[in-house]
Order: sequence, then structure tokens, then C-alpha cells
Amino acid sequence: MDVEDYFQVSAFDRLISRDQWADQESRVVGNTNRILDLLEKNRVHGIFYVLGWVARLCPDLVSRIHEQGHIVGSHTFAHRLIYEQTPMEFGLDLAMSCDLLQGITGQPVRHFRAPSFSITKKSLWAIQVLASRGIEFDSSVVPIHHDRYGIPNTPTSAYRLQFQQSSVNEFPVSVLPLGPLRIPVGGGGYFRIFPWWFTRWALKRIEASGRSIHFYLHPWEIDPEQPKVRGVGPMTRFRHYHNLNKTMGRLERLLHAFPFGNTSHPTGQPVVDLTKASPD
Repeated sequence: MDVEDYFQVSAFDRLISRDQWADQESRVVGNTNRILDLLEKNRVHGIFYVLGWVARLCPDLVSRIHEQGHIVGSHTFAHRLIYEQTPMEFGLDLAMSCDLLQGITGQPVRHFRAPSFSITKKSLWAIQVLASRGIEFDSSVVPIHHDRYGIPNTPTSAYRLQFQQSSVNEFPVSVLPLGPLRIPVGGGGYFRIFPWWFTRWALKRIEASGRSIHFYLHPWEIDPEQPKVRGVGPMTRFRHYHNLNKTMGRLERLLHAFPFGNTSHPTGQPVVDLTKASPD
């Protein structure tokens, strides 16, 4: 789970500045608690990548996530795209986030996901920043072509991602290889846009191949009553608002259709060295 509010998504950056975040109606606590209730009911644990801004505003929410047995990871502090920052800027943001989360849970932060999966060939230096901070597990690299993110041809299962002398364990969200294509079926907008039967079929195909499924959502994706942001273009409107009213029901069906467990460190995972990778 990427714990952020509806107005903090990257697609709304040009419409709602970070200086305006405090003026928006916050719905992240209620939405996240609904998800926590559902997971507790189904005895499922996961990783909650919490935005530092949210953690500072809602420390009790972070405490509940931790006390319920979930892993608390960092989603940065201010939800800025990694490839739009310098290494120093990202390092300071990451430190703020991790220090805040550790102060609430009493545990060091070892898991990370970049906003909008923004570790790409343009920002591989982020691996060095993560490793220097003690991050061991990352889930920021999507093995597809996309207009915002992705490093095509990287593995679809867990691997060791290396850049120069630094490395992290990489856990990509699930994609389904289908001929020459890789279809993203690991959650988020794809979970809302694709029909349930297709998502279930695709995830069953991945499961049958022997690969584990890595699935994610945002709390705002279960909230059809969230305030509508003005000035949103048609593509962004479709990506953000489509089928919000169906997500909670689909999530419950997903929890019943598959067994779930925590992300583990598999033995014998391949090492992928992107030191010589060319920027996109």
C-alpha cells in the first residue's frame, strides 16, 4: 500500500502545489483504516509505504499500521519524482521520511518505493542513496515501457539491482509476459481499469508459472467520494477516477482468491547491474 492522499498524486502536481496540501480535505486516515480493517479480517499482512508528510500529520495511523503487524516503508517525504531531483535533494527528503517513521515505530526503515515508480534509467543514482541510508528492499522499478516510469527488460521476479558499488533487493510489481508484451496487472490503476475477470486470470497465470504476485494499491483508490480536482485532463481523469466505486469489492475478492504472505529475500536471485545503462 502506498499511503498518500488523493491530492498528492504526481498527476496533480501542476494543479495542487505542496504549499496547498494542508488546505485540502484529508481522507487518508479513513481510507487507510478501512483497508487495515479488511486486512485484519482476512489475516493478511503487507508493506505500507508511508509518505512522510502523512506520517507527520497522522502519527497514530502509522502506529496502527506497525502495531497490526505490517511493515512500514518509506514513500519519501514530499512525493517528488526521483528523476526531477538531485541526489542531495533526494537524500535529504529520504532522511526526513525515514527518521520520522523510525521515530514513530521504533524500527529502522528498510523498505522503499519511489513516488510513481520514478527510479528509471535517468535516476539510477538513487540506488546509491538508498543503500547509503540502509534501505535493503526496493519496489520502484517496473519492467515495462510507460510514459512516466519503467525500465524495460529488467526481470519480472525479485532480483538484486546494482548500480556501481551499491545494490538493493528489487521487488517489481507484477506484470504478465504475453508474447512480446508485458501487461501490468499488479494493482493500482490497472486493477481498476481492467475487468476483474482479466486481473484474476492474469494473476493466476503468473501464479501457475511459479512466480509470486506483488500487488499494490493506494488508499484513495477505494474512495469514490473524494473531492474532484479541477483542471484535470481527460487521460488523467480516466486514470485517477475510473472504477473507484469497485475497488474495495475487488480487493476483498482478491484476498479470497489468492494466498498472501510477506515479501521475502529469495535465495539465488539474479544480479542485474545497470551501471552502464544509458539514460532514456
